[in-house]
Amino acid sequence: MIKNTLLNFIAFSLILIATIPQFAFNQSTISEQELIGKGNPQLFGNGYKLREEAQLSFKKMQAAALKDGISIGAISSYRSFAHQKRIWERKFNNNKAKGLSDLDNIKKIIEYSTIPGTSRHHWGTDIDIYQTNVKQPKNVLLPKNYHNNGPYCKLKEWMDTNASTYGFYLVYTDNSNRKGFKYEPWHFSYKALSAPYLKAYKKLNISEILKTEGLSGIDSFTADFINKYISQNILDINPELL
Repeated sequence: MIKNTLLNFIAFSLILIATIPQFAFNQSTISEQELIGKGNPQLFGNGYKLREEAQLSFKKMQAAALKDGISIGAISSYRSFAHQKRIWERKFNNNKAKGLSDLDNIKKIIEYSTIPGTSRHHWGTDIDIYQTNVKQPKNVLLPKNYHNNGPYCKLKEWMDTNASTYGFYLVYTDNSNRKGFKYEPWHFSYKALSAPYLKAYKKLNISEILKTEGLSGIDSFTADFINKYISQNILDINPELL
């Protein structure tokens, strides 16, 4: 009797494990390479790329918003290290041509853009959004587009009310006491995945990782600079995501 009960329990446990979605394990086993944008994560989406759980929830959110007359589009989602490095080098070279010193150059870039290897977009959990069924402004990613009479103000109002229902939270809020990256009303993160990924990311030696990447301005990445960057740009975010 005891033997049969034990065998039944083991069999039930194996079935239960087999039915748990794969993403439940990925949260604890995501590699350093994936955390810095050099892995090969399985991504999903049409016109954007997210991890499966985030993508499924994003589709549900899109469908719900559309019922209220708001069509949510994606401007940017997953970005690899190489992609982020291209952004970094382009901005660095443009600023350098204007006469900025390396340090001032870097400070200018990190108002909105991350150092390659430190972007939340490397994780496949974050997405930049806009509203597609309105007249488009010349420059999409400007805070004014999401406020007052801006073309995306209805989208922002809807997201403020509904985004958390689908697991998405604004990352860089307009809290005047927050430091680091400037306010981005378009950047949302899928908390169920990004929170444990951030926890894992905090264990990495970012300074040592960046030293080997040959980034422009690397000589300005002193220990003090990196420590400040981590505390302000990486960790001074919406408390809901910590």
